[in-house]
Amino acid sequence: MKKLKIATMVTGHFVTPPPKGIVYAPMDIAIEVSEGLIKKGHEVDFYGPEGTKVNVTKVVSAGLKALNQSDGNSILKKPNIGGAEADKIFNLWDQFLIAKMFAEAEKGNYDLLHIHPIDRALPLALSHPKIPVFYTLHDPIYPWRAEIFSMFSSPNQYYVSISDAQRKPAPNLNYAATIYNGVNLDTFRFSESHDNYLLFVGRLQPEKGLAETVQIAKMTGEKLLIVGPPVTGAYWDEKVAPYLNEKIRYVGFVPREELFKYYQRAKATLVPIQWEEPFGLILTESMACGTPVIAFDRGSVSEIVIEGKTGFIIKDNNLEEMADAVKKIDEIKRIDCRKHVEDNFSIQRMVDHYEEVFLSHL
Repeated sequence: MKKLKIATMVTGHFVTPPPKGIVYAPMDIAIEVSEGLIKKGHEVDFYGPEGTKVNVTKVVSAGLKALNQSDGNSILKKPNIGGAEADKIFNLWDQFLIAKMFAEAEKGNYDLLHIHPIDRALPLALSHPKIPVFYTLHDPIYPWRAEIFSMFSSPNQYYVSISDAQRKPAPNLNYAATIYNGVNLDTFRFSESHDNYLLFVGRLQPEKGLAETVQIAKMTGEKLLIVGPPVTGAYWDEKVAPYLNEKIRYVGFVPREELFKYYQRAKATLVPIQWEEPFGLILTESMACGTPVIAFDRGSVSEIVIEGKTGFIIKDNNLEEMADAVKKIDEIKRIDCRKHVEDNFSIQRMVDHYEEVFLSHL
């Protein structure tokens, strides 16, 4: 089997792993894929700002300092930098690293580039038609993005979707495969026993369905733990904070490597998402720990959850049906949840699939 030389990149905004309080799923996936390919004998250079630490062949920073510095020093704090200017800086920071990747690939130092911030790479990929470029799609494909992807398309650019549902707005892109995100089964360990609380994990934002989760807790009288980075603003102040009490409790930010403790002890994880989520790591992390999920039927949910076996899928955003599902959650066998993730969503399976796709398209 050919041993590949790969360059990969996620962001120039902050180091890898990210600073405390930053949750960024694409980075977790990029680390796991890169380190997994290294274990299989391939070479992987990981491009990121100074301070990036990943177990790969080489970390390449090219002198770039992270935009968000732990000591508070940042170009973004300079005078006269507002929202529009900051967005331009974010883009240029990523494009600096991407340009370095293409320069090295042009010299023949890489067999392929694996890039996660797709939009920043499109012009360079189009202008370097002999360099194979693979993009992992982490976000929904909004209509404007589908149009841009089509405009910059070329035979050397391949898209990896993270669910089949993600493809629906743009079915004709040059897809290499759908590869489901993997879960670290050693970190997210199984527990047959549990306590008597419901769980919410994720960003405390409207699209994640936090307000709906709180309503379910009120409707059922169940204890609820809320885990996620702190936020401020009207949504939190009006939809969540007034309902916090001894039964509905905000835990705060929990590092990803510590989340298993909350998943393991929950009777169910609630995921009443309000958007077409391309892939829900919360679903697979919870099931890996043996905890069934109750989720609205949006985005990729029906590809990940087995109705009646690893949880319940609720149609039409129906809160009453979700509340009813909570009452019958004990019908779900926790070991079935774990086995489903072991069989379909392990890191090893994900890495093997990326290796197979890369090799078959060169």
